[in-house]
Amino acid sequence: MIASEILAKGVERGIITAEQAERLRALENAGEPPELPVSPDDEQLRFISGFSDIFVTIGLAMFIGAVGYFALSSNGPVGMWIAVAVTAWLLAEFFTRLRRMALPSIVLLIVFAWAAFAASAVFLGAGARLYSFLPSAWGLSGLDGIEPAILASAAFLTVLLTALHYWRFRVPITIAAGCGALLLTVMGLAYGLFPQLPHGAYSALTFVCGLAIFGLAMRFDMTDPERLTRRTDIAFWLHLLAAPLIVHSLIGGVFDVGAKLEPKPAVAVVAVFLALSLVAVLIDRRALLVSGLAYAGGAFWTLIRQAGLSDITTPLTILTLGVFVLLLSAGWKPLRAGILKLAPSALTRRLPQPSLSA
Repeated sequence: MIASEILAKGVERGIITAEQAERLRALENAGEPPELPVSPDDEQLRFISGFSDIFVTIGLAMFIGAVGYFALSSNGPVGMWIAVAVTAWLLAEFFTRLRRMALPSIVLLIVFAWAAFAASAVFLGAGARLYSFLPSAWGLSGLDGIEPAILASAAFLTVLLTALHYWRFRVPITIAAGCGALLLTVMGLAYGLFPQLPHGAYSALTFVCGLAIFGLAMRFDMTDPERLTRRTDIAFWLHLLAAPLIVHSLIGGVFDVGAKLEPKPAVAVVAVFLALSLVAVLIDRRALLVSGLAYAGGAFWTLIRQAGLSDITTPLTILTLGVFVLLLSAGWKPLRAGILKLAPSALTRRLPQPSLSA
């Protein structure tokens, strides 16, 4: 019996082709009831391999939480975060490197990256001000509470540590975590060098960073159009990071989120959302759609209320979004097939091909 992970590694390292891997799977299943075909359109994610992943993750949360508590009481905040980071690394040596458990590996990486960033920031002098900054990081309204140099230095150190973590463990989400830390580095430097820039300039910088991360995600996607290797998991997490950066900075520039949305800007928001939806269908990634749903809901709410349906505005908005999502899901493959026919062949041959029979 050849494990699917072994076949995927063989394809990734160039030992066998994707077609040969499928033939081996078919040979292995010869004489058995055929399994339902898995299409790249389904956007498979190696997130959990079994309920044991959940069980172990619960244990990790309790153990690391206890370690952090005792380290805080004896060594202070810096010692606590260092202890948490070291504990997450040591646990990854077993659950990631030896057991290759999906969900525990993701959780341990997130804990390690966050602890590395927090320890660096607290050690460099950010202290409690770090906590007031992070919830509003995307809007930059909290940057006045933390030194930009400290933010940039702590984030860049986190980039280096996550790179070391990826070299050791090869967890797909690590690259997205490193890109997130690099984003904070860029934003800290920008605010430190140009503190008087208008909010729109920082939104534009966020948009450019989101596009850069999106481009990196597409680079991984285009090297694995069949989505059989680790590269597709790396691309998934990068898309998940890039989508809110692009959507928030782009649609946030159309209207003021804190103000009442008028009909004309609402139409513009819907147009942008539909354009992003076409891009999502073309590249076969749903992160852009999910990130834009809240904005689309606000735009639909405004248009429905403008039409005079004020008594049922909210439920009708939810119904409209639900119908849109369900129709798009049902027609995803034929819609992709139609869009791919219109796109340049140089691009389409490097994207997943829809299987209408699947």
